[in-house]
Amino acid sequence: MSETSEDRTITEHERKHLLAALHRRLIWVGREIPYNIELNGKKYNPHTVVWELLNKKKLDNKDREFIDRCILHISEKAKEDELELATGQLTEEEAKKLFDETAGLLRTLMDLRDIEEGVSKEKEKEFFETFNRERVAEARRWISFLKETGEIK
Repeated sequence: MSETSEDRTITEHERKHLLAALHRRLIWVGREIPYNIELNGKKYNPHTVVWELLNKKKLDNKDREFIDRCILHISEKAKEDELELATGQLTEEEAKKLFDETAGLLRTLMDLRDIEEGVSKEKEKEFFETFNRERVAEARRWISFLKETGEIK
């Protein structure tokens, strides 16, 4: 009878591979911010927290202090998860789940730091400026094409 990923513990090679992947540059890109995590025995929804902070027009000192506390606690949780990944007796499924959670926490940390520094608002503004420029350029190309084909004069 063969073991499934639900019963087989990960090998040392698989463990090292997962840990190395966590330390790759931009591991958090494309990862989803977790909807539920447990910190100090309480459940939190980092996804909602980040969303609400992103949609604030302006951050005050209280918001910045809150972000700093979130960064501290989420960093600790990410380190705990990484230690568990490095030392725990985990099945493949548990290891994958823990890896995904840790990568999501790293994404959350990056977003919180961007929000705190005001980078996210600047990136959003830059994106929309580029998007609008490209949209206008595309419309001009279509008009030019339609003129060349004689569809419009």
